Amino acid sequence: MIGWGYDVTRQPFTYQDKKGATMSSENLSVVIPGKSDRIIVVGAHYDSTGETKGSEGATDNGAGVTALLATAEALKGQTLPYTVRILFFGAEENGLNGSKAYVATLTNDEVSRIKAMVNYDTIAGGDILYVHSAHPDVAEYECADPGRYSFDPKVRDRLLALSATGGMDAYQLHPAFPGYPQGETGDWSDHAGFACLGIPVAYVEATNFTINGHDGYDGYSQTTNPALWDCYDPATTSACDRTAETQWGKIWHTQYDRLDKMDELFPGRVQKQIADGTELLLRYLKAPE
Repeated sequence: MIGWGYDVTRQPFTYQDKKGATMSSENLSVVIPGKSDRIIVVGAHYDSTGETKGSEGATDNGAGVTALLATAEALKGQTLPYTVRILFFGAEENGLNGSKAYVATLTNDEVSRIKAMVNYDTIAGGDILYVHSAHPDVAEYECADPGRYSFDPKVRDRLLALSATGGMDAYQLHPAFPGYPQGETGDWSDHAGFACLGIPVAYVEATNFTINGHDGYDGYSQTTNPALWDCYDPATTSACDRTAETQWGKIWHTQYDRLDKMDELFPGRVQKQIADGTELLLRYLKAPE
């Protein structure tokens, strides 16, 4: 990004891992000044997990990082309606630590000027492209001040509308499932800390909420491709034997989350979904209303 003329800011931070050890990481950010000092934040975590199982983090979350880099390159030298902050978060997989560290540095003035946060996490790989807003029940989010929480869906709805204008696969709202209304999501990615500050958020991902996975229709099963199941039953959209199934159609954190495996199983899918995600973000940043 430096080669494109951007100043890259590094934000080192420390956190406690699940064993209580002190760990270090950092966030990276660039700012694209706009016509207004109102801010749109776009973010993606750059860490991955599952390496002991063969994962290289291609979709979770190399895809999100790639889309943000492509967006930054496409926007070099342009002036947008709002100032844009592009953020790359560290240490998401073990507790959203990067985004927590980032929001902790925001002043009240900055928060008041942030119009939206768009989170790109696993935007490629799964069968269907989705965009979510925050859950209407603040109890789903661990907010220090629940009174500030926002579940405003306007960013989600704008992205949906822009995706339907042609030139890409249209994004969808996930169907309702127990505990989660249609199109709304929990606190398990980097959008959470922003929603807790009262900022409207959207969370973009590729998965498949039509699958009856290990814990129901929760989107953790990403594909019906039989290669990612011990045995998949199309009639029930689930495992042939739910007690014996071990794979559950998952890409993230598994041996399948690498480009060579994805290209073999889904030729061209990851590249197309990253391109769609990039185009969607460019449309939004140029026309956020």
